[in-house]
Amino acid sequence: MTKNKIINDGKEVINTEIQGIKKLNKIIDKNFDKAVRALAKVKGRVIITGVGKSGHIASKISSTMSSTGTPSQYCSPTDMSHGDLGIISKKDALIIISNSGNSNELVNLLNFAKKYSISIIGISSNSESELIKASNISLIIPNAAEACSIGMAPTTSTTMALIVGDALCVSLMKLKKFKISDYKKLHPGGSLGIQMLQVKDIMHTKKKMPIVTENANMKSVIIEMTKKSFGHVGVKNKKSELIGVITDGDLRRNINNHLIESKAKMIMTQRPKLVNQNILVIDALNIMNKNKITCLFVVDKEKNKSPIGIVHIHDCIRYVN
Repeated sequence: MTKNKIINDGKEVINTEIQGIKKLNKIIDKNFDKAVRALAKVKGRVIITGVGKSGHIASKISSTMSSTGTPSQYCSPTDMSHGDLGIISKKDALIIISNSGNSNELVNLLNFAKKYSISIIGISSNSESELIKASNISLIIPNAAEACSIGMAPTTSTTMALIVGDALCVSLMKLKKFKISDYKKLHPGGSLGIQMLQVKDIMHTKKKMPIVTENANMKSVIIEMTKKSFGHVGVKNKKSELIGVITDGDLRRNINNHLIESKAKMIMTQRPKLVNQNILVIDALNIMNKNKITCLFVVDKEKNKSPIGIVHIHDCIRYVN
């Protein structure tokens, strides 16, 4: 087999699956709306299951759902038939994925759900299947050619099922008004967790902040700047509002202008760049790079711009990189 043949085969697989994906808009209808709203009302967990390749898809959807604010668990229908039906409570709902909808492994699960009135959302390409007949809400995946060379291995069908699952998860998180702060609580680790770090997570606070009053003399300013090692000093007024900053560069620029006799407010840079504690670390880093500065004071804008922390560019780089 030539290199070009292998490349063309790969492209054919992608194109075949794309054609299947394009058909999915047909199932985003009133049943889809019902499914999302039903999932939002579940007081327990969403149990997601499937047989074979559909099971792997179910496991991924369950993981996505759990990380976006809806408690979920995957379990194999075979394991359920051997005791794991016990994980299902009356407060739960089931999402069952099966291309044919007639897999033998589903029989015990469907009977159990019927006996205990467990709500079922069925996802299948067979509208006449036992799964769909037993489902409270059905999402029928349009028939599409599998991408494999013999037209039997689940390829296009599993991709389509995965996308339907993602559509459910994302629509559900929007309905629940799931925010990035919520996602951060559920995903503190890895690169995603780092990307969601907020300034308040890394800022220096209280006695670590280099702060002087507007009438402080230069000796106090230099001592505070040296002691705190930021190369910056914040200047606050009588209302404890941050009204300016003094950098080591400001000191050098004013060395010949009677610096020692000056008060902090006389040489400070007014209207400094300030940030809220809830902005992302990556955004704070971008602000510093854009404005060619090395520090940002963090203020409580609801309390008259009172300084509550300071973040250095090196703090941001340490976490972002």
